[in-house]
Amino acid sequence: MTDTKYIFVTGGVVSSLGKGIVSASLGKLLQARGYKVTIQKFDPYINIDPGTLNPYEHGECYVTVDGRETDLDLGHYERFLNIQTTRANNVTTGRIYQSVIDKERRGDYLGKTVQIIPHITDEIKRNVKLLGTKNKFDFVITEIGGTVGDIESLPFIESVRQLKWELGKNCLCVHLTYVPYIAAAKEFKTKPTQHSVKQLQELGIQPDILVLRTEKLLNHDIIRKVALFCNVADGSVMQSVDVPTIYEVPLLLQKQEIDIRVLEKVGLQVGPTPEMKQWREFLDRKTNAKETVKIGLIGKYVELQDAYKSIDESLLLAAIYNDRRLDLHLIHSEKINDNNAAELLSGMDGLVIAPGFGNRGIEGKFAAIKYARENNKPCLGICLGMQCMVIEFARNVLGLEEANSTEMARNTPYKVIDLMEEQKNITNMGGTMRLGAYECVLQKGSKAWQAYGKEQIQERHRHRFEFNNEYKKQFEDAGMRFTGENPETGLIEVAELPELKWFVGVQYHPEYNSTVINPNPLFVSFVKAAIENK
Repeated sequence: MTDTKYIFVTGGVVSSLGKGIVSASLGKLLQARGYKVTIQKFDPYINIDPGTLNPYEHGECYVTVDGRETDLDLGHYERFLNIQTTRANNVTTGRIYQSVIDKERRGDYLGKTVQIIPHITDEIKRNVKLLGTKNKFDFVITEIGGTVGDIESLPFIESVRQLKWELGKNCLCVHLTYVPYIAAAKEFKTKPTQHSVKQLQELGIQPDILVLRTEKLLNHDIIRKVALFCNVADGSVMQSVDVPTIYEVPLLLQKQEIDIRVLEKVGLQVGPTPEMKQWREFLDRKTNAKETVKIGLIGKYVELQDAYKSIDESLLLAAIYNDRRLDLHLIHSEKINDNNAAELLSGMDGLVIAPGFGNRGIEGKFAAIKYARENNKPCLGICLGMQCMVIEFARNVLGLEEANSTEMARNTPYKVIDLMEEQKNITNMGGTMRLGAYECVLQKGSKAWQAYGKEQIQERHRHRFEFNNEYKKQFEDAGMRFTGENPETGLIEVAELPELKWFVGVQYHPEYNSTVINPNPLFVSFVKAAIENK
């Protein structure tokens, strides 16, 4: 195969239909046929990246190996396809405009008037094709964020229209819409889908494949009606019905032959249908798991469905690979204190102390950690969670009552967590943290080493503060072990209490490196310890 094929996934009617899951599922099916596939997300907001967005605005901020803060859908892409994404896989309107303005300032446009068309659309198209031409992918799937008809997404839709003309058979559009069920009338309504497709057609794009999002199975009469009114072949209208887990969606779409339709439309040989053996075995383990493992996730954004998305999914994958069903309890850190910690946490098999920023809810995390430490309950601290483990130990074991992080208390007398040296002169908040993948060397015999089964690992980071090595001996004399370090800087990456069953804090984010085929071993080890703790 010589020419890269480009697939665009757009959405209509309402947002949050699951374009990311459909994109990842289609990518998985094409990958299973032996094609080299990647997926990118185009977000139509002005922010350069989601790194400075509050979780209440945008959910989780995902981090790529090369240090780009990106949309959480990239986590789905990586978990489904078992690939690593980069900064090229997530582009915002802000980045497009920034690039065009930088070129204008340099004089690249030779005095021409800079306009949405062709300059902004050309920059969008350049970014779309960059992955295919640079990395020789067979398929580049591009998810367009937002909903067709949104003002902010119009330049992206126009770029797709131009690319459909320029690329011809090497380009197609998959449009995801919603078919609501009106309970009072006992009817499905296809009119929203018809209007959505009409809007897309008015903007110059005829979708090649329709995916209908629905809570209940649609009959063939409805499918034929949608096909007729939307100018789409009958066999190219799929439905994405609610299923117990997002990981069933690839098989659901494979059953409807979406990958075959794609291959036919881009002129490629279809060949035999892949068995998807590993994927089916994974789902079988999930289905056959009868016993549960009860995990408490302690954080200040637990009321938000997507705030800890990668952690939630990593725990789910780890539970399945331990042949258990995950019973996840989201516990708000503002509601925990020393007086009620036992009442709230005693029924948990294990605790995860979530990452985050800022002072809100921090004392609740200390209370949860103290309870876990004193009651020998398996506990995993991630990023700020690890820092909270250190602070709690300093206060309640070392007797340094006012110990804190300088993020929370700038003038604390015991700066056990302090701003990283290279961060001290930074004033611009966007994209300036310690980001991306870094090496870590683990101590033999440690819980982390046992989990990974090797000394040298690489994990992703997103933080400004670190453990203050001036206190290292004091902590070690009291029983805490620092079992993972960055080989170049000496930065503490892993802290453990070896006398406890499983008490591990990591400065990095292992949830960014956990996929369906390769769940992160630290989560697998933690869940195993939680099961043994039952």
